[in-house]
Amino acid sequence: MPIETVNITTTTLSLDYYLVAFDANGNERLEPTGFMSEKLANILATQPITDVFFISHGWMGDIPAAKEQYTKWITAMGGRAADIQKIKELRQSQNQEFRPLLIGLHWPSKPWGNEDLNAQPKTTSYDTSGSELNNLIDEYAQDVADTEVARDALRTIFAASIEYANPPETLPPQVNQAYEVLIKEASLNEDAEDGASLNLNPENIYQSLIAQEPETQEISFGIGDAADNKILDVLGYVSYWKMKARAREIGSTSGFKLLTQLQKAAAKTVRFHLVGHSFGCIVVSSIVNGKDNNQLIRPVDSLVLIQGALSLWSYCPDIPRRKNLPGCFSSILKDRKVTGPIVTTRSIHDSSVTKLYPAASLLGRFQGQDINFAETNSEFPEYGSIGTFGIQGINESISLKMYPCDKPYNFQAGKIYNLESSEFIRNFKDGKDDDAHNSIDKPEVAHAVWAAAFGS
Repeated sequence: MPIETVNITTTTLSLDYYLVAFDANGNERLEPTGFMSEKLANILATQPITDVFFISHGWMGDIPAAKEQYTKWITAMGGRAADIQKIKELRQSQNQEFRPLLIGLHWPSKPWGNEDLNAQPKTTSYDTSGSELNNLIDEYAQDVADTEVARDALRTIFAASIEYANPPETLPPQVNQAYEVLIKEASLNEDAEDGASLNLNPENIYQSLIAQEPETQEISFGIGDAADNKILDVLGYVSYWKMKARAREIGSTSGFKLLTQLQKAAAKTVRFHLVGHSFGCIVVSSIVNGKDNNQLIRPVDSLVLIQGALSLWSYCPDIPRRKNLPGCFSSILKDRKVTGPIVTTRSIHDSSVTKLYPAASLLGRFQGQDINFAETNSEFPEYGSIGTFGIQGINESISLKMYPCDKPYNFQAGKIYNLESSEFIRNFKDGKDDDAHNSIDKPEVAHAVWAAAFGS
């Protein structure tokens, strides 16, 4: 898996990308030819790279899903011939020949997904007795909640998944109760700082999974190729808290270390552009922010948060109704850790982030509070996502509609732009709107990402 090639027919520009994979503990996966980070550092030290695009996928992404998503994103980027020509001319005016380096960061965000670096599918069978069941419980507990109470609940859920060959109309009472216990255990370590806790309703999730067509289960959010047991599929959504915490931990440690290594190897003229989607916005924000007051070698040059599944108050210096509590990424602005523009997208058609992740039919309820997500509200809710509202709680943000590809942006360094993107981030088919959380491989989205690089 050293280099992934994306064939772009609309341009002669090479947009191959390098996939750097971490395990669940944040350790870089060893390639047959060595560590990818060392190869990338060598490229930056020896080749005239001008721009590094550092990209992170979101929740429910295993190796095949990450590859599929990065291929779609990079194809959209490579299809923007006018934007590519513009950045070539811009770099020429700076006495450089535009030469990009694209890096896709993979972190295991899909519980029990395919983490084979060669992306071969795996087949899993379930047995409710003996060591096999205990091994499965161990594996699942690590991705949800590793407590004895959680393990007992998992045992009940596995037993039901075997008992019911066909999905029952509703969750059996003992399974519903087991999921309620599991959700409570999974949320015990939820960090209140970013205000994104959920009260998940197992029955609501289950009903939406039964109603969901396989083709609507998209990469990086839906269950995808594991969607063959609806009772077990609910477990994927219960991993919300675990994967959110993993995104932040891997970003602030392993991702931060990787970017620091690359910045050390690169010439000072090399620009670094970070792009995240969904929980990937937590990853890239954590990379920029660091941990325990760590600092990158230098600030990054642009930051794009696409349909971000993190709190709208994450960058705020003083979260409303939180007694002077700053957002977990507020120091990014305070310490100017991004010199260029910060760009966010939001869409009313993204039902995943407007309801902060459970299934499409789940009500937007946060710690018992009903949330009205209407943009016309004069006051933003305590709990909501950047993918719904943009970055809020700061004075200098600028709200714009996402532009069509033939209209140029004029993003300025140091500014925050919240792009209302519902016209383009939309998944309209068969006369209705489906969840558009993953409908981001659009030319207009790529146009905005290129524009952020121009503004750095």
